[in-house]
Amino acid sequence: MALLGFRKGTKPVGGVPHAHYHNRVLQYTIRQGRVPVPRHDPEAPGFPHCCFRVTDPAMVDAAYQGLVALGVDATPPRPYPAYTPDYYATFFVDPDGLQLEIVNQCQILAETVERWSTIPRIGGSTRSSARSRSG
Repeated sequence: MALLGFRKGTKPVGGVPHAHYHNRVLQYTIRQGRVPVPRHDPEAPGFPHCCFRVTDPAMVDAAYQGLVALGVDATPPRPYPAYTPDYYATFFVDPDGLQLEIVNQCQILAETVERWSTIPRIGGSTRSSARSRSG
C-alpha cells in the first residue's frame, strides 16, 4: 500500500485494535474477525463491510434519499459518536449481501488533508523527510 501513497493508522474502534489504511480520499480498515459468525457481523472474517466516505453530511442524506427511491432498505442517516465525534452514516446491503456504508467524517477528513505531509508513510518516513534525504 505504501507504493500507492497510503498511510497507516492503528486507532482502536470501540476498544478493539484496528489497522486503518488511507490516502486523501480512500480508507479501508481491517481487524481480527470473530467466530462463530452470526447472520451479519461487520467484524466477521472475510470482506463483510465496505465504507464509502463523502465530503459532507448532505451527501449522506442525498445518498440515503436516492437509495430509498430505488427501493433499497437503508438505515436513516444518523451520528455514530462511538466511532468518531462527527461520524454520520447510512448503512444498507447490496444484492450479494455485502454490508455497505456511506459516511461523512468532516473532522477526520480535514485533519488528514491538513497533516498529510506529516503522516508517516508505511515503512516509517514522512513525505517531507523523504524529500530532505533525496535532495
